[in-house]
Order: sequence, then structure tokens, then C-alpha cells
Amino acid sequence: MKGENGILTENLMKKGAKVINRDIAVFAFFLFLSFVFWYLNSLGKENEAGIRYLVKFTNIPKERIIISEQPEDLNLFLKGPGYSILKLEISGKKPPLIIDISKVSYKRYPGEKELNYYIVTSGLIKSLNVQIRSGCEITSIKPDTLFFTLDKVNENSSFNPDFKSDGKKKR
Repeated sequence: MKGENGILTENLMKKGAKVINRDIAVFAFFLFLSFVFWYLNSLGKENEAGIRYLVKFTNIPKERIIISEQPEDLNLFLKGPGYSILKLEISGKKPPLIIDISKVSYKRYPGEKELNYYIVTSGLIKSLNVQIRSGCEITSIKPDTLFFTLDKVNENSSFNPDFKSDGKKKR
């Protein structure tokens, strides 16, 4: 069917659809490109982020063992350049953070017979900053307190690392 100008309306509609599709593709490409530049620019600035790290307790006093549930991980809130934070977030295998019981000040619950202790995590910030070795600074840690119970190790205890499960001493 011919229009007023003698041009087929079907051909005109096909050309219009091609122009619109091409415009959308060009717009989407430049929108993506602007997002990439914006993201790279924001990585160069100071950012804040939270990263989860596994925790491991070491140097427990002799003849003692931790018997209560310990937190498996800590949420560290970091402040630093975006590149450093991104590097920490995407690093595949992060080593666990070591909490050396012999070097931290842990306190006992007042008025309890059991050996229940706690550590305020704000006192761990310096040592954990050294362990993560990045250009970031830890601003806070969640949870703010770590609770644990120490108990005496018995000869028949299955927790004693010097004894096998059958109760005989390792050689």
C-alpha cells in the first residue's frame, strides 16, 4: 500500500524500527560505559564497607580448653580507598584472623562459679589491622564482645590434645 508520497508504508515502518533499535543499542552502550567510569572514579575515593572474616583462637592457657560455642566469624567495618576494600572483598581465600588469648585482656564474669570470660573486641582493632595488611583501617567490629568458657582439661577428656580417643596418652 502506497502512502501520500508514493512510498510504501511497510518499508517506512521497517526503517523506523531499525533506527529505534540502533538508538537503543547506542544508548545502552554509553550508559554502561558511563557506569564503568563512575565506578572506577568512586574506587579512588575513601569508602566504608563491612567484610566478614573467620576467627581462630590460639595460645589458650595450659590445662584449659574452650568449651563453649565461639563465634566463627567477625564483621569488620573498614574505611579506606575503594581499591583496597575491593581487593579484600574479592580475594578468594582469606586467612582467618588469629586472636591470641595470651596477648588480649579477657575478663571473667563477676560472681560466677564457672570460668566464663569475655573479650571486648574494640581492644583487638590494632592487632587485627596488622593481620589484614591492607590500606584500610578498621573502624568497628561486630559483635562488640566475644564470650567463651574455659574449663580444665581432664585426662579422660575427649578435648585433651595429648590423649587419644581411647584415653591412652599419645607417644
